[in-house]
Amino acid sequence: MKKLLALCLVLAMALGLCSFGAAFADDGGTTEEIFADWNDGAPALGALIDYVEAVTDEASPDYIPPADRIAVFDMDGTLCAELCPTYLEYYLLAWRILKDPSYTPDAEMLEFGRMLRDHAIDKSFPDHMDMLHATHAAKAYAGLTLREFADFVTGCLVRNVDGFEGMTYATCFYTPMIEVVDYLEDNGFQCYICSGSDRFICRTFIEGMLDIPYERIIGMDVALEATGQHGADGLDYVFKAGDDVVRTDQLLIKNLKMNKVTQIVKEIGRKPVLSFGNSGGDVSMHMYTISDNPYRSAAFMLVADDDVRDYGNPAKAESLKTQWADAGFHVISMRDDFRTIYGDKVVKTGSFNWLNELAEDRSPAASAEPENDSHTQYVLYLGTNDKDTNKPVFTQAEAQEKAKEILVRHFGGYTMQEANGGWLDGDTLYQEYTLVIYLSDTNEQAVHAAADELVETFRQSSVLIQANPTTSEFYSGK
Repeated sequence: MKKLLALCLVLAMALGLCSFGAAFADDGGTTEEIFADWNDGAPALGALIDYVEAVTDEASPDYIPPADRIAVFDMDGTLCAELCPTYLEYYLLAWRILKDPSYTPDAEMLEFGRMLRDHAIDKSFPDHMDMLHATHAAKAYAGLTLREFADFVTGCLVRNVDGFEGMTYATCFYTPMIEVVDYLEDNGFQCYICSGSDRFICRTFIEGMLDIPYERIIGMDVALEATGQHGADGLDYVFKAGDDVVRTDQLLIKNLKMNKVTQIVKEIGRKPVLSFGNSGGDVSMHMYTISDNPYRSAAFMLVADDDVRDYGNPAKAESLKTQWADAGFHVISMRDDFRTIYGDKVVKTGSFNWLNELAEDRSPAASAEPENDSHTQYVLYLGTNDKDTNKPVFTQAEAQEKAKEILVRHFGGYTMQEANGGWLDGDTLYQEYTLVIYLSDTNEQAVHAAADELVETFRQSSVLIQANPTTSEFYSGK
């Protein structure tokens, strides 16, 4: 990650694109621009650089030994998007309840999923939504191994972010804040994530984006147990060969507000000297950091005031800026301080597909997993040209990889062949690179679930599905 950023920054310098004047000398003695995605003169960034230079200078009265250089970061809205149109963990749970073919929600869970879907865009959630979400999430993911849960999260992260073009959920990080994390790590700080989101969501989410090890991730937690434990006390049960670790429906802590402080005390054991957040849920963490600290300390609040490149609320942000500054926090303005938010190729669309994407007709009784049919072969014909522009959405190699990512999440096996389709529209002959996918030992519901993702990912009007009677035999010879 850091090598990639360094390469991008060197190229930017060569083109004269770097903007902020902060620099540092690496081991080779050369000067390297590191804040290419910040605007010149951003006050909060200037304060951060002054702070880091002081506390890392052994001759300075503000010097902090490396072991005590602890920086804590909230995640949603501080390091990554939270307004497209709602929190990532809400999107994951809505998908689990309303679309995941491997999960059968009960009536109460289905009602919650529909509420989550229907109120996300206008944010008209009921009171105490944070705890309502946490308890339902614990129940919805109960029984999954940590590997299965990570696979589910990954399956959602590869989708395009609603409300934007050029970005997936896996990459919806604020690039200026990635630069901050890298800068601190390069200056001997230990960076921790302290998020209200599930600890294991955070672990999967930051893969390939932030160089923060698992043990430095603090988040919402549920109780875990062995596969064969079935609620027995951990002092009475012995982990056996063949056991795995699974999630339970017992919520241990929603890591917001004062809970962030107690979790930092328990899991880090040292008082942070830097704290980064974006909301009232981070105030306790900030105050703990800057109050009665034996070292020089600072807290930073990011405000979502950009409604051109993102979905911020400038009017609300103005009052928050005053509130956070009065509390002694440095204020980061996404509108004024960030040269780019997600990268120069990401574009806000101003429209959401949320309701259509999560539309469903399932009910508790009808959503039971149907049995696979070994006597039917399903054949899918997937075009790869955009339905509106009739131009390829991906290169041929990318198309195969995108299709493979979707198929392996839904089926135990598949066969995929390349083909070329063509049709005549008036006097114009159109041709299209096509993937032909063969599926056996599955069912119509699973095929349609995969086809839904294929239609969305490849921007198709439809996918042709043939269901052919067949007889199969795995023949091993005489």
